[in-house]
Amino acid sequence: MKNCFDVVIAGGAATGSALAYFLSASPSFKGAILVIEKDASYQKCATALSAASIRHQFSTIENIQMSQFGSEFLYGIGEALEVDSDRPDVNFHEAGYLFLSTPEGYETLKENNVLQRSLGAQIVLLSNQALQDKYSWLNVSDLAGGSLGLKGEGWLDAYGMMRAFRRKAISQGVSYMENEVVQVHREGVRVTGVTLNNGETVSCGVFVNAAGTGAMKLARQAGIELPIESRKRSVFYVTCPETIKHCPMLIDPSGAYVHPEGNGFICGIQPPADQDPECFDFDVQYPLFDELLWPILAHRVPAFEALRCEHSWAGHYDYCTFDQNVILGYHPDINNMVFANGFSGHGMQQSPAVGRGLAELIEFGEYKSLNLKRLGWERVLNSQPIIEKNVW
Repeated sequence: MKNCFDVVIAGGAATGSALAYFLSASPSFKGAILVIEKDASYQKCATALSAASIRHQFSTIENIQMSQFGSEFLYGIGEALEVDSDRPDVNFHEAGYLFLSTPEGYETLKENNVLQRSLGAQIVLLSNQALQDKYSWLNVSDLAGGSLGLKGEGWLDAYGMMRAFRRKAISQGVSYMENEVVQVHREGVRVTGVTLNNGETVSCGVFVNAAGTGAMKLARQAGIELPIESRKRSVFYVTCPETIKHCPMLIDPSGAYVHPEGNGFICGIQPPADQDPECFDFDVQYPLFDELLWPILAHRVPAFEALRCEHSWAGHYDYCTFDQNVILGYHPDINNMVFANGFSGHGMQQSPAVGRGLAELIEFGEYKSLNLKRLGWERVLNSQPIIEKNVW
């Protein structure tokens, strides 16, 4: 393999492979692209170990619009990523998100809904009575209402989507290498190349940091401090002897989530702040289920008192400690290093929009489709966080 590429992407999971696909699909881009992925099996990557869902119910314009494009892309993913007459199917369950709110959070829920609907998201507010009529298995005694996505929200096979991006990118001439970037070489305001785990050096015109929880190390080697940490999230697959009909992706006011999967359910919750340090191991946090998650779910859905945990796993978020939103684009101190880091759990659903946006930024020097400029480094350097307004 040659050792000089126009674009080198460190990280070949959802974001890196989506970028490789969109950039190589552009008729006017003629450059050579290399994606370097340290684990071609993707067994430990965030995408493969995530709960794999997509929602439009955010409180910032960019996050809503990125997920809206993600949904539209999913509708046509078979045709877009077809290779040799083989069309991928990512099994998109478009069952919606149902955010539940206490009286304390209900005004925020309504404010969010106004913005979401103004951008074309099909989200409806439901009163307690409407919730009870629609979901007889739901305990609404401490609620003020809920917000339900009617279109474009649900869960899918994230691993399948990631592999489909990769396969299509390769068919369009993108090179993939199973290796790891161990050193970033910077001269002045440019990254000149990278050294790999096997000792090879690859030079580049543009270097993209899409390395997930490995992004902090690469950024530091280039003299940049990323406000990102690796945070562990445990996911539990449970079964319930009682039938729960028409269950969407249910978001409790506590932040606990649960959605149907096969003959059971997938569920999880963010650990309390004092139990959520930077972490790189894959040990499941079983006390989190027994002591926190299960009681919350059993309160919200009384039938879940009889839950049985069948199996579980843990993965990692590249968690943006600054404002829990992704950091995109060029850093002002380095004119050829692109960042796509700190998704904080939203990477899979935002990968189509981010891939398309960064492809435009690399080729044309600006965003052409969605304006993602506000998610760039400027907000970080100027201490202007973009804060999502949650309802719990």
